[in-house]
Order: sequence, then structure tokens, then C-alpha cells
Amino acid sequence: MTDSEQTSVVITGANKGLGFEAARRLGKQGWTVFLGSRDEGRGRAAADKLAAGGADVVLVPLDVTSDESVAGAVRLVREHTDRLDVLINNAGAPGNIVAPADATAEEVHAVYDTNVYGPIRVTHAFLPLLRAARHPRVVMVSSGGGSFAVVTDPQQPVSKMHELAYSSSKAALNMITIRYAQALPEIKFNIATPERSPTASSPPPT
Repeated sequence: MTDSEQTSVVITGANKGLGFEAARRLGKQGWTVFLGSRDEGRGRAAADKLAAGGADVVLVPLDVTSDESVAGAVRLVREHTDRLDVLINNAGAPGNIVAPADATAEEVHAVYDTNVYGPIRVTHAFLPLLRAARHPRVVMVSSGGGSFAVVTDPQQPVSKMHELAYSSSKAALNMITIRYAQALPEIKFNIATPERSPTASSPPPT
């Protein structure tokens, strides 16, 4: 079990990019970091790197598109702590940049499975542990591409990125976060929109 005074956080998609950086920073602050990673090998390498720097980190194999994997992640976290202070839904999928007229439902669904259904799966599964914390918080990592104001502003590069799946998935995630916040006031829900820069799950505009 973790120290009852030590803040705990689960971060999905934390083996690289923004998720890894969040894990690194929170680990330096003394938090217990449950590093979620779909690829166990890459996750282990990331966890070992953080541990070498002194972080209290636990690798959590976690595929947000799988109910079974998410349930296993909850069981693993429960082996270490009886509560979860913070959940960061960071895992994301960019999909292919396909023009709306050419996008198929199958292609869009694949992106939604990670970017929309994934955060719902993970949040729902971890709610009991979150409710056991004194001041629980859930952070949804979104994108400017999910903002109606940004996408319709011709001065914004993303307005020229005529794809369907990624931006609409992030718009859906924004609304989902608002609805969670309204329905569960005992848990603080936030949307984080990192400054625009290309990442593995957020492609550059073309």
C-alpha cells in the first residue's frame, strides 16, 4: 500500500510524450505514479527511467480500448492503494488524416474507441477509488482541435486541417467532461488543452 499521505495518480498513455512528462513532473513532487501503457515493454522502459530518477512509479499495463485491460489495471492499483487522488486520461489516437468525404465509420470508430470511449471506460472503472479520496480530480487531455471557436477561426492552422475523426473526438470529450462535472460535483473534472505542438496522438496541420 502507498503512504496514506502520498498523492496517487493514474496516467493513461504515459510511456511517452505528454503523459510521460506529466509522470516525470509529478514523480519529482513525490507523488505515487501509476504509469499506464498499452505497450508493456515501452511502459517498463519509461517506468524504469522515472524510477532511476527517484520517482515512486508503478507500471500499469493498460489498453483503454479493452474492458478487460482496464479492469486489470484497477485491480493492480488496488494492490498498492485504497484510493486514487488524480486520474489523467491522456491516451489518445490521431487516426489517419482523411478528408470528411472519404472518412468511413470504421475509421472514425477506431479513433473514438481510444479518445472518447477510452476515457469513459477508465473513468467509470476508477470511480470507486476516486470517491475514496479526499479531493479527487480527473483531467481529460483534449486539444484545440476539439474547440468550435478554434476550428472555425481562419487564423488558426487547425481550421485548415480538414479531417473528421480526431477533432470531433476531442469535441465529444469536451462535452463528456462537462457532463461528468455537472453530475459528479464531488469530483473535480478538468479539461487540459496543451499548447499546440505535434505529438504521437496529435498530428500537425497539413
